[in-house]
Amino acid sequence: MGPLIPQEIIDPQWNSVIALLIGMAFGYILESSGFSSSRKLAGVFYGYDFVVLKVFFTAAITAALGLYYFDYAGWIDGNLLYINPTYLTGALVGGVVMGIGFVLGGFCPGTSTCAAAIGKIDGWVFWGGMLVGVFIFSEFFPLLQEVYTSNALGPIRVYESLGINASTFIMILIVVALAAFYVASMIQKKIRPKRVEF
Repeated sequence: MGPLIPQEIIDPQWNSVIALLIGMAFGYILESSGFSSSRKLAGVFYGYDFVVLKVFFTAAITAALGLYYFDYAGWIDGNLLYINPTYLTGALVGGVVMGIGFVLGGFCPGTSTCAAAIGKIDGWVFWGGMLVGVFIFSEFFPLLQEVYTSNALGPIRVYESLGINASTFIMILIVVALAAFYVASMIQKKIRPKRVEF
């Protein structure tokens, strides 16, 4: 049955409308979960709050299991799902830059947009910095293009790059998530900070 747009069950002209609605719902969930707070997000790096780790690991497992079983049941054709092509060098450099920004500012692009949308000044500052960064990157792209496009691996899946099947990868992901939850809980108990108001 799915995905709906590639199989023309829904007209492709609805692409942007559906993306907007999903984005608004995602932003609402982020804000409702407290992810518009830079303190809560930075808590992962300082060891006093691991909600972000737990929520996103849980989301990854839920999505992986959902897609796997939907594909197995024939409700979705996994071969029609769009996968962004992987450019390994660009991904690594971008990951380092974003990671540094995340630690320094306490936001990622999605959460900064969420914070800016509800009027938080730090969200606006971070979001503004992100736009400046996008502008600088686009202006210097001809100089950076070789780095950006090097080590092109195409639209690969993680389990394919590891040489294992999807079910094995999902099982490993669940085990790693449970181990991460346990370690995070142990760290949080040892740190026991004073109550942080959000």
